[in-house]
This record gives sequence, C-alpha cells and structure tokens, in this order.
Amino acid sequence: MSQTVPMLEIRNITRDYHVPTGFMKPEKVVHAVKGVSFKLDAGKTLAIVGESGCGKSTLARILTFIDPPTSGELLIDGKAVDTRPGHLTAEMRQKVQIVFQNPYGSLNPRQKIGDVLGEPLLINTKMSSAERRERATEMLVKVGLGPEHYNRYPHMFSGGQRQRIAIARALMLNPKLLVLDEPVSALDLSVQAQVLNLLADLQEEFGLTYVFISHDLSVVRYIADEVMVMYYGEAVEYGTREEVFADPKHEYTRTLFAATPRADVESIRARMAKRVRPVAKAG
Repeated sequence: MSQTVPMLEIRNITRDYHVPTGFMKPEKVVHAVKGVSFKLDAGKTLAIVGESGCGKSTLARILTFIDPPTSGELLIDGKAVDTRPGHLTAEMRQKVQIVFQNPYGSLNPRQKIGDVLGEPLLINTKMSSAERRERATEMLVKVGLGPEHYNRYPHMFSGGQRQRIAIARALMLNPKLLVLDEPVSALDLSVQAQVLNLLADLQEEFGLTYVFISHDLSVVRYIADEVMVMYYGEAVEYGTREEVFADPKHEYTRTLFAATPRADVESIRARMAKRVRPVAKAG
C-alpha cells in the first residue's frame, strides 16, 4: 500500500545571516533557522509557535520563496524546489502564497481593491480585463465582502475587512498552500473569531493546506492539526495538537505554556461555533 506524498516537506532547512559588526571587525553569523524538518499533508494545518526572534517568520519567508535557505531541501508534492534566484518557476510560485500580519501595511493605499486583487492575474496574458474583474468580484464574495467593494480604497475598510482582502488576494492564483504569518494578532477578539471562521471555511472549500504562525496558544489550540515549537531557530517539539498540549516533552514548551496567559478558549470556540454559511459580511 503506497503512502501519500506530503503536500509540504522540509528537510534540515537552515538560514544564516551575516551581520556587520563594525569597521575592521569580522562579520557576525546569525543562525536564524537551524536544521528544521517537518512534513505536512494536504488539507491540514501546522501551527508554528515560539517567542519573538525564534525563527518563525524567517521560516515563513523560506516557505514562500522570499528568502532562500542556506542549506536543506524544500519539497512540494514530493518535488524538490530550486529556490535559487532565477530558478524558481512561475508555476511553483503560484502554489504558495502568504498572508502577512499587518492588514494596514500589506495593501497598496493608492490601489483600488479591484486592482489589488486583479494584479496577480496579470501573469495570464490571455485573461481579459472583464475576466479579471469577474474573478476578483467572485473572490470578494468568498471572503464575506461584496461587488460594491471593488472600486473602494484600503483606507475605507476596517482592519478585519482588510485582512479578508489580503486573504482574497492570496487566493487569486488558486494556491495549494497558504502561509499565514500572525494573521489575526493585529485584530480584536471578535474580529479574530470571524477571520478564523473564514479561514476554516476556505480550507474546507478549497482543500487548502495552512502553515499558521502565531504566538497565541489559544488560537493555535483551536485551529491546528499539528504543532511545532521553535526556540532559538530550532524545532524543539513537534507533534499533533493533542500530543503537544496534553504532554509537552521539552522544557521550553512547558515554560512557554506556563508563561502564557490562559485565554478563554471556550468563548473562542463558542464564537466560532456560530458560523453562518455563506460567510456573513463582517468587519
């Protein structure tokens, strides 16, 4: 019986940065990511947690081809990805998209929302402007907005609405993997629940795979299938959500959990249980 090929796999990924230390002094080498490995099946969510500076966002940049790894392998659908400049194919770029933390900074304030969403489609020279508009309008509806928002500017939307737009933009090219870098940390609790609802609905509808980076353990506990804990660039713990939360093996994981304020997970679950399909328009 053949095994299913993971949608995403990384093998012993490292990332080093050379930092100047001053005139006539040797550069300092910062080991931001140190030999991280994991596998993630299609349709699943891996949450990566840890303190600021632990390497979470660096790993996100590697997974989305923004930064190449210093060493190691990145595989998508079992195929090794050549991330060297000039070697990455357009097809591979389309498979992986990212949603950043700050919905205020991730959208061009001078572009109308329709142009923001349509821009990724310009790579398809055979698609007409009418077809791009139709696709953008369709995606606005998918994320709980509407056709009337097409010609508006980012400043006309709330933070939660802007993050919905950022999610819509990430989905325009039909990716298989979304890397979500602290996607709800800049939002208040009620809006967090709405955006998490949306992500859950989209994952179910499109069969998306998520790498969800967060420091909020209550959110991770709800959304993740698997959890990886990072500490000073290393993956010190990795397992299913149930395994990691019920019986953390590493001392750092136990310390991290003990030091984190206990959010009301049940209230988050209750808010998320009130989901309405199709996704209701919200802030």
